[in-house]
Amino acid sequence: MTKAASAAAKDLAAAGVTGVQIAWADNNGIPRSRIIPITGLARAATRGVGVTTLFAVFDTHDAITYAHPGLATPAGDVRLVPVVERLRRLAGQPALAWAPGRQVAADGSPWPYCQRGVLERAVAEAARRGYELRAGYELEFAVAPAGSADIASTPGHRGPAYSPHALVELDGFITALLHDFGANGLGLNQLHAEYGLAQLELSLSATDPLSAADDQLLARQTIHAAAHAHGLRVSFAPIVSPEVVGNGWHLHTSLWRRGRNLLGPAYPEGAGASYIAGLLRELPALTAITAPSVPSTIRLRPGYFASAYAFWGVENREAPLRYVPGSELLGPEHANVELKPSDASANPHLALAAVLATGLGGVEDELSLPDPIDSDPGTWTEERRREAGVFRLPATPAEQDAALVASKRLGETLGEELLGAFRAVRSSDVQWAAEHGTEEIIAAHLWRY
Repeated sequence: MTKAASAAAKDLAAAGVTGVQIAWADNNGIPRSRIIPITGLARAATRGVGVTTLFAVFDTHDAITYAHPGLATPAGDVRLVPVVERLRRLAGQPALAWAPGRQVAADGSPWPYCQRGVLERAVAEAARRGYELRAGYELEFAVAPAGSADIASTPGHRGPAYSPHALVELDGFITALLHDFGANGLGLNQLHAEYGLAQLELSLSATDPLSAADDQLLARQTIHAAAHAHGLRVSFAPIVSPEVVGNGWHLHTSLWRRGRNLLGPAYPEGAGASYIAGLLRELPALTAITAPSVPSTIRLRPGYFASAYAFWGVENREAPLRYVPGSELLGPEHANVELKPSDASANPHLALAAVLATGLGGVEDELSLPDPIDSDPGTWTEERRREAGVFRLPATPAEQDAALVASKRLGETLGEELLGAFRAVRSSDVQWAAEHGTEEIIAAHLWRY
């Protein structure tokens, strides 16, 4: 690793790179980082960079909570180690390179609060059982002129939704995104003007879970830099205004075994059906990880394309679990399931670890998948929903916490230490929100991600 890091540092320095940003996401989905000189890359790859243990108990507002017994004092340090094989030069910040970070204990051993480590273990366990996951993110975000206090008063584009006309005034920004994504090694499927206020959406190519989570962090950095260069700022917040649809970060996954997609080609059967059934069974607890913030619960409401009820459907965009079939045109490898109650306040490594663990739990238990629903249960009567076994996903942080605590599988996936820190951070956010109104909550989260 030292040899590879030294060689990479030499090449990057010759190209004009002066520093490396080592990035990770905390338990609020907020990216954090350290920048080291390019000359220190080889040393950091073997010894890491010192960071406080308390990043695990930072809340969304940068307050530190000491409510978790395992991290109840300001004493302690861990090492942040760059994942050199994921090193990229940043096209939009050419003096910097970028790498995701792995957090380890001071002696180099695994640290139980490292979110990337949780996903690494989940992937290894799936491989031991003969399964692989492929995953890709769709990212929604709102655009405003630089310096804007909000989106509603100064939207970066005024639509129409899905129209090329909406993007004309963002032409330089769009051009930069297309260039920088390619230069940064990110697979970009497409981008467009979305339905929400000043909203854009882009989708990343599917890859292995660790790369998908890392790519999500790198995509954010790439988008922020391109926006800044063109006089814009972007908001990835789950909701940008009380009256409009919010930003989801839809997570597409497919389960593979011996080179075959178990979710395809045209309808989930066997282990593929059980995988989706596992996600459905754990959906209330799963969304406590994939849409965990106070603004997440504001966003997840009926009538706003946010998937507020627990069910699955085939190509049903109101379903929190939307099955996307393969076809003769697309091929069987295209089949996947989209998790819609997912947003930027989720740590991407934890989100994917939770999806993998709950889906494989369904396979292990050979769960049967109920019939799909092709309409919007939000328009049904309560009696009809009850008869169909459709229920509301957690609508408050307290309901989310209760669902998470009740999930033995997710508790084992995160581990006692990280679960405790995660819950402490959520509780700190809830205490802050209790003293603020809805518009204040939205404003405080608008530029955090």
